[in-house]
Amino acid sequence: MAVKIRLARRGRKKMAMYDIVVAESTSPRDGRFIEKIGSYNPNTDPSTVVLKSERAVYWLMVGAQPTDTARSVLSHEGIMYRKHLQVGVNKGAISQDQADEKFASWKGEKENRKAGAADTKSQTKEEARAARLDAEKKVNEARAEAIAKKNKVEEPVVEAPAAEEAPVAEAPVAEAPVAEETPTTEAPAAE
Repeated sequence: MAVKIRLARRGRKKMAMYDIVVAESTSPRDGRFIEKIGSYNPNTDPSTVVLKSERAVYWLMVGAQPTDTARSVLSHEGIMYRKHLQVGVNKGAISQDQADEKFASWKGEKENRKAGAADTKSQTKEEARAARLDAEKKVNEARAEAIAKKNKVEEPVVEAPAAEEAPVAEAPVAEAPVAEETPTTEAPAAE
């Protein structure tokens, strides 16, 4: 009987979650399995993996073959590296203490990389947010200037023609009364 470590789909439409199961290679994808060793949720950021690492190493050591996606998940969690170290212990190349120490150092480095990636991601997110706010402020300022320019009354242009028309209108009005006064005074003197 060929045993596989693979993903069994569950969850609702377009929001799939997966169980990491050990199953016979002939059983259906979501069908009968030997043991459930974990779960994988790709919908979160970063993806969430809950895994029984001891059982996963056990099944790998007794010959279970992971599928490509399951191998990727196991490798990401360090299970494949742990299996590699255990094979070295079984062959006598290294001791169990050395293997545990190497795995612990790898796990610590992995946590540091995850923390660094999370920091970088949050910094990038904050920088993008600040850039969007700056761009929005510039757009709002441009809109405010356009509205102010549109609503602004152009007083100098309106005053200049009125000032030119006023002296022209005043000059004939001033001459007209002088002309009327002259005949009225002359007329009584002539009579």
